[in-house]
Parts: sequence; C-alpha cells; structure tokens
Amino acid sequence: MNNRSKRSGFLFKPYAAPDQSPFNKLLEIFKELITYTSGDFDEAIDWMRELDKEYQLTTDEYTIDDFVEDLKKKGYIREEMDPDGNSSVSITAKTERAIRQQALNHIFGKIKRSGVGQHRSKDTGMGDEHTGEFRSYRFGDSLEKVSMTESLKNAQINHGIDSLDLTEDDLVVEETLHKSQMSTVLMIDISHSMILYGEDRITPAKRVAMALAELITTRYPKDTLDILVFGNDAWPIAIKDLPYLKVGPYHTNTVAGLELAMDILRRKRHTNKQIFMITDGKPSCLRMPDGEYYKNSFGLDPHIVNKCYAVARQARKLHIPITTFMIAKDEYLMQFVRDFTYANQGKAFYTGLKGLGEMIFEDYETNRKKRIKG
Repeated sequence: MNNRSKRSGFLFKPYAAPDQSPFNKLLEIFKELITYTSGDFDEAIDWMRELDKEYQLTTDEYTIDDFVEDLKKKGYIREEMDPDGNSSVSITAKTERAIRQQALNHIFGKIKRSGVGQHRSKDTGMGDEHTGEFRSYRFGDSLEKVSMTESLKNAQINHGIDSLDLTEDDLVVEETLHKSQMSTVLMIDISHSMILYGEDRITPAKRVAMALAELITTRYPKDTLDILVFGNDAWPIAIKDLPYLKVGPYHTNTVAGLELAMDILRRKRHTNKQIFMITDGKPSCLRMPDGEYYKNSFGLDPHIVNKCYAVARQARKLHIPITTFMIAKDEYLMQFVRDFTYANQGKAFYTGLKGLGEMIFEDYETNRKKRIKG
C-alpha cells in the first residue's frame, strides 16, 4: 500500500495476508510495535489505537479491546500487580519468542530448519557426517570408519570369491565431514548517537540480534551466541532481554566491548570464534584504572583510537576475527574502521540500515564453513 503513517520518526506500512484472521493480522502489527517500544505494552497499544483510527485495522465485530483480551487468553501478555496494588501488563516469553521468529522471517526469509549438527564445512577429515564417498584405509584411521561392505567387496575382487582373506589393502574408509561449530559474540552499540540525527538505528540493530539469536538456537543449536551492549561500559544481556533493549545517554567505549567479548570467547571450547560489532560512531570513551572515564566526543582521539587498534591486534593473536558493521558513512569514521580492520585482519561493512540483517546472515554462514582443524 502507498499510504504511510509517521509517528516519532517511524514509518508504518500496513499489510495483511488475505487469509489472516483479525487476531493474526493485529498480532503482526503488535509484534512490530512492541519491538519499537522496547517491550512497553501500554505504548504499543496506544500506537495501535492511533493506527486503527487512520487505517481501520479493526471492525465493530473485532476491536482493539477484543484483541487485548485474546492476547491474554493466548498467553502473549500477563497482568501483574505491584506492591501498591497497581496493575500493569507485560509481554510473556511466548511473545519474546514470536518477536525473534518474526525478525528472522523478515530479515532472512523463511529458512527451513535442518537436522541437529547441521552446517557442513567444505573439507573432509576425521568428522562425524557421512559423505557417501570412499577412500583407501590409512594408518591411524578409526576402525569404526571402515566400511565393511565395500571392504569385503574389495577382498572378493582381489582374492577371489571363494577366499575369506581380508587384508589391510582391502580396507575402505568412508569419508566424513566436520560439523562446524561457531562461537559468536555480537556487540551492539547503545550510545546516544544510535537515536540521533532523526534516524532510529537501535531498532534495526535489535531486530538483527533477535533474528541471529533465533537462527542459531533453532538451526545451529551446537553453536553459541553471546550478546553484549556497549556504551560508557560494556555488559552482557540475555537473548530474552533483547526486545527491551534501549539506547542510553552514553558515549562509545568500544574497547570495553571488545575486551568483554574476548573474555567471553576465551572460555569457549569451539575452534571457530568471531566477533560481530554493530556501531554507528567513533570510539569516544575509555574507563581508566582509577574508575574514572576519559571521554572525547570531538573527532578521533588518538589515545582512544590507539587503544582500539591494540585490542584489535590482541584479538588477532587469539585468532578471533572481528567483523564491523558500520552504520555510518562519514569518511573519517570509515578510515578508522579500515585501520581497525587492518590491525585485526578482520572484515568491515559500511552500510546503512537497509540490508544490515542480510549482510550479517551471509557473513555468519560464510564464516561457519571455515575448516575446523582436527
């Protein structure tokens, strides 16, 4: 549809599949709005009422109030009482999961779930997934990898059908593939610039994080994903808390985020490790040994920038590549990212908000295919 409604910098484009029920049609809109409002149910419903006035989302037979009642009955929201006896409504884990699934569908398309273990690397070796291809036995191969059917067939060919001789030269091993495992830390910038300049950057970043979390937990359950946010400091957040993520009145302490990410990955046993960083600004803050903050929002401060380069080189020594998704195209910021990427030997994408999710998904899939050394 061409008509659009704008409120607080957000664009609304109504759409409903022709076979959707009234509840499901409103649920799709509600999930979008609850993401924008960072889990604030009352604000999301206020938005829905305004949109209803403009787009006639409901009918006399099914109103917004009916929708709210159905949300309660179906377990999407719950009503709670505070110690003073005041009631409030909040979303449930069912809604949190539905939001992640919607983000995955919107960004990556409807990805079919595959079996456990999952994505293959390109290299054969001492893995655990059969390829259907065979080779001669080599010293050191596990006996459980020997294909008895193919080996007996070789024995009959080499020694005659009446002989029961089976020698080492007759043995055949079936090739296997490694099931790649990846430990990923996703860093999300929550500095104040993520909502400045008339553009909401935190909601797309949040949606990407929810989609990536849903992808990994459903399609690659052996992989791990840790999410952290960084402003003046850095701290981890749980996947279930992503819908509630907000920007704070923070500077950008990139170093704190990277150091926390490396600490998390040091504890992982997986061979493949990586850091994804979504940011829109320059590093502008450091926490000093005495606990005070060193801040400089003007230009690129050499002290802060050089510390970033040092941490990038440290990650390189730990074989942890950093992929930076820069949601800004200022030339001086792009130059910083180029130097930072060179120090780490990682990758960088200079992107607007459109296509951010697809970029992260494609990079994640590509990185998973790297060989795991035995």
